[in-house]
Amino acid sequence: MSLRLDVFTLVPDAFAWMRERRPLAGVLGSGLDFRVFNYRETTPLTAGQVDDEPYGGGRGMVLRVDVVAAALDAVYGGVPEQRVLALSPQGRQLDQELVEELAREPALTLLSARFEGFDQRILDQFATDVVSIGPYVLSGGEIPAMAVVDAVVRRLPGALSDGSGELESFSAALDGGLEYPQYTRPAEFRGWSVPEILLSGDHGRIETWRREHVRSRSDEQTMTRA
Repeated sequence: MSLRLDVFTLVPDAFAWMRERRPLAGVLGSGLDFRVFNYRETTPLTAGQVDDEPYGGGRGMVLRVDVVAAALDAVYGGVPEQRVLALSPQGRQLDQELVEELAREPALTLLSARFEGFDQRILDQFATDVVSIGPYVLSGGEIPAMAVVDAVVRRLPGALSDGSGELESFSAALDGGLEYPQYTRPAEFRGWSVPEILLSGDHGRIETWRREHVRSRSDEQTMTRA
C-alpha cells in the first residue's frame, strides 16, 4: 500500500515538522509521497494576492476560485482525478470510518484556506469531499489538514511500527469505535486501582470487557451528538 498526499495551503511551513516525526517519518519515500504547495506561488493575481472580500458584504476575506484553479492547473494540469478534500467546518465529520476509507486511496489532495474560507465554487467544482474536524471555526484549514494527514498516514504499513502488521488497539480492536480505558503500572496508586479483570490474565474476559466499554463510549458520543 502506498499513498501520494498533496496539501495546498497558504502556510506551507506549518507542515514541515510532520516530516520529522512519526507517522510520516516512518513511511516518507517508501509508502508515502508527501507534497505541500503554496497558493501564492501560482496565483494569477499581483503581489501574491490569493483572497478577496465576499460579494454581498461581510467581514473577512475569501480564498478566490481562480487562485485555486491556477494551483491545480500548475500541479495537475487541471482538476485531479483523485479525491480532493476541502477542509471546512461545514463538511462531513472526520471519524475513523472516513479515515479508513481515505487510507485505501492511492492519492489524495487536501485544500486548506485561511480565515473565512473558500469561494463556494471551489467546493462545488473542485472538491469531491468537504471534511470537518468539528463544528467550530479556526483561523485556517492547516490544523484540520494536519489532522487528516496524521490520521490517514498512520494507517499505512510501517508508519507506527516495523511494518510487521501489528496495529494499535484503537484501530485493531475497536471496529471504528472510541478506545476502551487503558491502564498501566503501578496497579495501585493513591488508592486508585486498576480493574481486577485486567490483572486476571483471562484474555477472553478482557476482550469482552474492552468491547463493552467501546460500545458504551460510542453510544454516549452518539447521544451527545444527537
